[in-house]
Amino acid sequence: MLGGYVMDFYVILKYLFLGIFQGFTEPIPISSSGHLVLAQYFLGIEEPGLTFEILVNTASLFAVLLVYREDIWRLIVNGLGYFKEKTPENKRDFHFIVYLIIGTIPAGVIGVLFGDVIEEHLSSVVTIGITLIITGTALWLIRNLRGRKNDGDLNVKDALIIGLAQAVALIPGISRSGATIVAAMARGMKAETALRYSFLLYIPVSFGVMLLGIKDLIETPPAASMTMPYILAFFGSLVASYFSLKWFMNIMAKGNLKYFAFYCLIVGILVVIFI
Repeated sequence: MLGGYVMDFYVILKYLFLGIFQGFTEPIPISSSGHLVLAQYFLGIEEPGLTFEILVNTASLFAVLLVYREDIWRLIVNGLGYFKEKTPENKRDFHFIVYLIIGTIPAGVIGVLFGDVIEEHLSSVVTIGITLIITGTALWLIRNLRGRKNDGDLNVKDALIIGLAQAVALIPGISRSGATIVAAMARGMKAETALRYSFLLYIPVSFGVMLLGIKDLIETPPAASMTMPYILAFFGSLVASYFSLKWFMNIMAKGNLKYFAFYCLIVGILVVIFI
């Protein structure tokens, strides 16, 4: 009996840890997917499964919606208002929505066509070490860029390039936020604009993954004994994602991306050398 309670407590702690870990690493440019693979490898934690991954990613989505709720509401109101009155504000936000849609297409197409191939062949620990080095190098190269483009200065080319960067981030170890922010800042965006576009771009992709995962969730629901671990993991990821994103916004405002570059380079090199 006691052994059963200990095992249940261990399972709860394991899933709570994975939820918090995923939530904390999701917004910052160090690759949450890559770090989950590393955590499973070094800590001997078994792959929790697709249902769990969808669950914690949905929690991160809710956190992003909460943080950017005012921007989202403004885009909805002004975007719809553009069809009635073409004011400069309405035009700016309508075009911003169009560019978000354009930026979503590359990752959506590549994810549907090659998602399984990427997961099967590019999820090894060594590959993640290499891709973390790539992420760190890219962050280092744009660390001092100070762009001038605001929300109203974006164009189709910007959206496509950033969208392609997000598609590249389907490879574990390539940070989604890092790749899109690097591309945005390389295109001359201000840090605040790059950050906002990156995370608003995350919303449709994450929402699509959630919808695609509903079918799997219905067909293979988690066991009743996993209800509490999953609930705790969800809220752990939600809270961790919220505070991690707020922290990252502060770091971006101060222009301190170099610390994430150092981290990714160090971790990536150590993984490649010692694995």
